[in-house]
Amino acid sequence: MGSYRVCMCFRRKFRVVEAEPPEDVKEAFKKYAEGGTHMTAEQLRRFLVESQSDGSVTLSDAERIVEQVLQKRHHIAKFTRHNLTLDDFHHFLFSTDLNAPIGSQGQLWSSVGWSRIMGDVKSRVLITFLFLHFLGYQTRRNGGWTDFVYAVQVEFIVVMKAVVLVSLQVHQDMNAPLSHYFIYTGHNSYLTGNQLSSDCSDVPVIKALKRGVRVIELDIWPDSTKADVHVLHGRTLTTPVELIKCLRSIKEHAFSASPYPVIITLEDHLTPDLQAKVAQMVTQTFQDILFYPKSECLQEFPSPEELKYRIIISTKPPKEYLEAKGSEDKENNIQKGKDSDDDVWGEEPSNVTADHENNDKSDSEGSEVDEDGEENNDCRPIGAPAYKRLISIHAGKPKGGFKDALKVEPNKVRRLSLSEQALEKATASHGTDVVRFTQKNFLRIYPKGTRFNSSNYKPLIGWSHGAQMVAFNMQGYGRYLWLMHGMFRANGGCGYVKKPDFLMNVGPNNQVFNPRVKLPVKKTLKVKVYMGDGWHLDFKQTHFDLYSPPDFYARAKKPLKDGLDANEQSIQFSEFSFGTSELHPKQCVEVKQITNTVGIAGVPGDEVMKKTKTKEDKWTPVWNEEFQFPLTVPELALLRVEVHEYDLSEKDDFAGQTCLPISELKPGIRAVPLFNRKGEMFCSARLLMRFEFV
Repeated sequence: MGSYRVCMCFRRKFRVVEAEPPEDVKEAFKKYAEGGTHMTAEQLRRFLVESQSDGSVTLSDAERIVEQVLQKRHHIAKFTRHNLTLDDFHHFLFSTDLNAPIGSQGQLWSSVGWSRIMGDVKSRVLITFLFLHFLGYQTRRNGGWTDFVYAVQVEFIVVMKAVVLVSLQVHQDMNAPLSHYFIYTGHNSYLTGNQLSSDCSDVPVIKALKRGVRVIELDIWPDSTKADVHVLHGRTLTTPVELIKCLRSIKEHAFSASPYPVIITLEDHLTPDLQAKVAQMVTQTFQDILFYPKSECLQEFPSPEELKYRIIISTKPPKEYLEAKGSEDKENNIQKGKDSDDDVWGEEPSNVTADHENNDKSDSEGSEVDEDGEENNDCRPIGAPAYKRLISIHAGKPKGGFKDALKVEPNKVRRLSLSEQALEKATASHGTDVVRFTQKNFLRIYPKGTRFNSSNYKPLIGWSHGAQMVAFNMQGYGRYLWLMHGMFRANGGCGYVKKPDFLMNVGPNNQVFNPRVKLPVKKTLKVKVYMGDGWHLDFKQTHFDLYSPPDFYARAKKPLKDGLDANEQSIQFSEFSFGTSELHPKQCVEVKQITNTVGIAGVPGDEVMKKTKTKEDKWTPVWNEEFQFPLTVPELALLRVEVHEYDLSEKDDFAGQTCLPISELKPGIRAVPLFNRKGEMFCSARLLMRFEFV
């Protein structure tokens, strides 16, 4: 029972009522329970195979589900009953642990999930125990324990690696060259906040690695004495952190979330003697896990499978060096215009166009400095052979225009870095050249230099042209970052997502995919939003409204129409979103409503958002609304879901969001977990939805 104060002297009381199962759930239970009041494990297995398209489910899997549901809901009955009631069945469907929408978010009951994890780990632990027992006997005989203790440490690390590997549920082919994958990439990975005055630390690096990020960027500069190397955002007020501290943290946490290779991109501003010192730091820190290329110029890069548990260095070869130009660096020069925060949750990603950036200076073809630190004047040759040998992925920006920069060299794999503005220009005039370049080489996209608040940009432009490294500021939040999180929930969350075949195919006349060509609809996704629950457990009862339970809504948005500004459009199209924003005290009673928005992020022809009706004064809103989304490029499409609490007098309150790769969506009725603005999963807030492809 919730109590809300009204006009300082009265109270309104609201009971948190558990919503009954939707009609579709009741019909499914009736069908597979064959009209009975209980569903057996075999009947549940049939439902999972036929209705949920989980073809690999076995009877033992179904029995495990029944056991877990009964154990959670009926502590005594679990010993006497081995079937599910309608409420138990609904509980199972609404459980994010047992019935997640994609493989990387749950289903530990699966025989290829939990049993595989435990089986592999148990066998590894047994082998380790026998090995250590034998080794301990031998070392005791020889009177020494040093080797024994070292062996314990090594085997423990191996066991932990086995746990990470088998729990990821990686299902894509990981044996293609590294350039055939989208890679989870960070930008200025060491910054704790904004780009101008925040602290530099190894903590954001650790957080990124634990989330599954596989590309870490470090800007390396001489310290004040020019005797050591610091990591910092140059020519700003950011406080530095020692390079060696970052390297040690990377080594410790590199494979805590994924066994696949970590790439360190270095933005190098060092003298030759400090480059030699960096080479020594890197080799001593990473030792045998550091990947060395067999030759200076690789014709094809090895696969993620071949590079498991390896560290890869990428930067420009030390062919030239120039003293820093100080405040003349155009990337970091504080311009008159304030950074437009395109990435805040209040504005739709599809609404941002190149018009927002007309006042920004492009750093593309005429730029003196690109983000890897290369400058085009006053250069002199240097020699740093040890440093040069570390570089596996050579970065560089050839002189000339986009045509020269995008030239594919038959005997060389390289990395090209472009700002988000330069990418827009390149794709406008050389779109197919960009796609062709990324079939073999690496393309890294980074935020424009005026994003001082660490906001981000629209990632779909880079992905639709094959860019492997779409570098993002991971320390903030916003819809663009949610899209990044959603993309890399695919393939078990391992940080590598294989590019669709159409981005790698070459036609008989050497033609490649053209993202600007309008394509026919490949498939249609039907989404039904049944209900939501769990907010009363994750939020205080007055978080959304001081005077009544929240009013949630779900909706779908389309791209901005011509002639409407962003504020007008945000009123016209709300989104399926719930949030954690602070509320200001109200002076009078207000009617507040909860709304949902569901939509697609992808190529321009697929982008759309749609909205549910508003539900007033409900902690457990029920919508029962269905939407259809025609998809021309489903391989790159992401399902966006947000929940908002409607506020008539103020900005709608955020209540949760999620973003899911459509290529990995599981058909059927699914429990969809919601996340806060930073991408952290709520403990209880979730939605019950149904997905169907036609």
